[in-house]
Amino acid sequence: MRLTALGWDEGFAAAFDARAPGADVEPARVAIEFNYLYRVWTADGEVVSTVSGRLKHRVTSRSELPAVGDWVALRKRAGHATGTIVAVLPRRSAFSRRMAGAVTEAQVAAANVDVVFIVMGLDRDFSLRRLERYLLLAHESGAAPVVLLTKPDLSGQVGTQVEAVEAIAGSVPIHVVNPKANTGLDLVAASLTSGRTGALLGSSGVGKSTIINRLVGEDIQKTREVRKSDSRGRHTTTHRELVALPGGGLIIDTPGMRELQLWDVDEAVRETFGDIDALAATCHFTNCRHRDEPRCAVKAAVAEGRLPADRLESYLGLQGELAAHERQRDERATIEHKRRSKIAGKAVRKHLKTKRL
Repeated sequence: MRLTALGWDEGFAAAFDARAPGADVEPARVAIEFNYLYRVWTADGEVVSTVSGRLKHRVTSRSELPAVGDWVALRKRAGHATGTIVAVLPRRSAFSRRMAGAVTEAQVAAANVDVVFIVMGLDRDFSLRRLERYLLLAHESGAAPVVLLTKPDLSGQVGTQVEAVEAIAGSVPIHVVNPKANTGLDLVAASLTSGRTGALLGSSGVGKSTIINRLVGEDIQKTREVRKSDSRGRHTTTHRELVALPGGGLIIDTPGMRELQLWDVDEAVRETFGDIDALAATCHFTNCRHRDEPRCAVKAAVAEGRLPADRLESYLGLQGELAAHERQRDERATIEHKRRSKIAGKAVRKHLKTKRL
C-alpha cells in the first residue's frame, strides 16, 4: 500500500525528517495496539513492532506512547519481520479521555483522525447526556464530529429523537443509518475518501462493527446481538484497529466505552454548550456560575422554558467534574515534580561523592 493511501503527506514527511534518528528508519502508521505490541503499516507491508527503551524512558505519560492512527519512525530488525518504534510524529488530532478508574492520566483512543463518527442507538442506548460528553471530546480532538443514529427500526419516535439531538449538536451533521439493512452508509463513505481517516466511537452494541463490515463489503469484525432487556451489548471489539476501506479511506474501530471520563475539554465546552455560552454573555455578572447569582440569564431561560433544566444541570455537573480533574492533575504534577527532584538530587550527590574519591 502506498503511504499516501494511509494518509501520508508533505506535512508528515517534514515532521518525519525532523524526528527520524538516523537513515535506517522509515515512516509507518500504527494499525493495531495490543498489550504494548503494535502492528504498523509501512510502504512494504505490515510489521509487528515494540517501543524502544529510549522512547519509553523519554515520555512523561502513557499518552505520549504510540496509539492507533499515529505516524511513527520505525527501525526494522535485519532478517526479521519485526521492528522497533523509535519516535512518534506530532499528532494533528487525538481523541483522548481520562483512563478508567482512579488513574489521573489521559488515554488516546485514536490519533490523526479527520472525522469522528459518534454512534448512538435509537433504542435504550439513546442518551442525550452521554452524547454531550462524546461531542465534548470530539470537538477537543481536532477532528470534525458527525453523529450517526442507528437502529431506527427499534424506535417509534425517530423524528422526536432527531430533534432532541439537533438541539444539542448545533451545526454537527446528523445522519440516521441502519447498518443491518445497509441504508444510509453512503453518507459515511462519502466522508472517507482516499487518505482520509475516520473513527467510530460509541457504546458497545450500537453497530460500530456492523458499519465497518458494510463499508468493507465483508464480515471482518465480529458482531453480537444486544440484550433485549436493556439494549446493552458485550464488547465484541476488544482492541482499537485501523481498517483500510475499498474506496481508499481508513476507519478506526474502537471498543465500546462504558466509562467516558473527560480529559482537558475546557475549550470544547463553548462549542458543545454553545446555547448556554450565548445566554451567559447576557448575565448581569461576568463571572456568573448560573447557580445562586441574581439576574442570571441562563436560569431565566430555564424558568421561561427556553432552555431545558436537565441541559443546565448537565452543564453544571460538567463544570464540577472538570474542576475536580484539574485539582487531581495539579496534585499529580506536584508529586511528579518532587519525585524527579529527588532523583536529580540523588544523582548530584552521587556525582559529587565520586568526584571526591
